[in-house]
Amino acid sequence: MRLSIVTTILAGLMFLSACSDPSSDKSKAVTGEAAPVASPPATVRGQKYVITPQNSQITFVASKVTGSHNGHFEDFSGQIDYNGTPEQSRVNIKIKSDSITTDTPDLTKHLKTADFFDVAKFPEATFVSTAIKTGGEGGASHTVTGNLTMHGVTKSVTFPATINVTPDVATVDSTFSINRKDFGINYAGAADNAIRDNVVMTLKIRANKG
Repeated sequence: MRLSIVTTILAGLMFLSACSDPSSDKSKAVTGEAAPVASPPATVRGQKYVITPQNSQITFVASKVTGSHNGHFEDFSGQIDYNGTPEQSRVNIKIKSDSITTDTPDLTKHLKTADFFDVAKFPEATFVSTAIKTGGEGGASHTVTGNLTMHGVTKSVTFPATINVTPDVATVDSTFSINRKDFGINYAGAADNAIRDNVVMTLKIRANKG
């Protein structure tokens, strides 16, 4: 009897672990109304660092009650206009929505439909920074704010990031959760296996000097 109880408890703990929310211990992005984006004068745009799929990664973890899935975007481009310090610099990225890929082919196909990203109607997502400030949650070196356009919705998004710049490479590392419903992606999933609202995003940027 005692062994049976222990076995049941262990099985329960394993089930809870498998179904835990991956966003629960991550920094949560703060979303709000989109902010104006001012173009810096050409004379102060500084050094350009180029972001490509060959040097950087944009990945995510989405979950539902019974488990989680890993995914990434395969086609994106961008640049960092570095003006001497991160706080005076600009980041912009364009992501091809149709390049979304996950660990499950059927899920990849579903995410491209109107239930989720509706890639035929909204073929591109973009991010343009509007402010970079020193200090960030969880020991991050900076806090980045910018306008994220996804699924036809533009919101201001703020998240922590660790930024480092050398003469040859600019790096940005960040992991945070973002609420998909803020961008009109509302598909709930099965009644007994609901999809969670928060998706964990991880940015690993290794932009090379252009």
